[in-house]
Amino acid sequence: MHIIDLRSDTVTKPTPAMRQAMYDAEVGDDVLGDDPTVQRLE
Repeated sequence: MHIIDLRSDTVTKPTPAMRQAMYDAEVGDDVLGDDPTVQRLE
């Protein structure tokens, strides 16, 4: 079994796939109603 330490963002490192997902994510201002992810969640 492979254990992943998720206690803190200071000890975890994103994988290349995670970095790509962050890069590809659509973002916008949620307060102004411009964030498509927030819109889908609402």
